[in-house]
Amino acid sequence: MATRIKDLTVEELQVIIEGTVKQTIEDMLEDIQALSNPKYLNSVAEARAEYKAGNIKNFEDVFDV
Repeated sequence: MATRIKDLTVEELQVIIEGTVKQTIEDMLEDIQALSNPKYLNSVAEARAEYKAGNIKNFEDVFDV
């Protein structure tokens, strides 16, 4: 049976919320860092151009499945 919020103590709920907020902030900082990197932005632009030009491989071909 799943735990319900009403079954949690205030401290347990705080730990869950703190962990979620911490992970969200870390993810946002990682995104900001990536989007501030010209090499990363260029690689995204190149990948989009290759995709648009049809220069792609199927999942099955890449992973031989």
